Amino acid sequence: MFDEALAVRIREVLQDRMDVTEQKMFGGVAFMVRRHMCVGIVGSDLMVRVGADGLERALAEPHARPMDFTGRPSRGMVYVAKGGVRTKEALRGWIARGLRFTQTLPDKK
Repeated sequence: MFDEALAVRIREVLQDRMDVTEQKMFGGVAFMVRRHMCVGIVGSDLMVRVGADGLERALAEPHARPMDFTGRPSRGMVYVAKGGVRTKEALRGWIARGLRFTQTLPDKK
């Protein structure tokens, strides 16, 4: 199960984009941008793809920790606990980080 209320909030932020799809992943949901995982939800945590270069800066933020779904930290991915996305502005900021990184990736066919 994943936090459906958080999913609704993410959909609201991304609603004007035509390149977003949803995919069940990690027992939660991932929001794909141009077929690349951008953000998602695992349980009640927001999962954000920030890239290797953005990882240290993201981890310095309150409520952020390495994504360790398999028991090993994933390079370039963080979990953000519920307290870190409490406000609309905070959620938008994390989604913007994911979008910035995703935009650097080549198009998938």
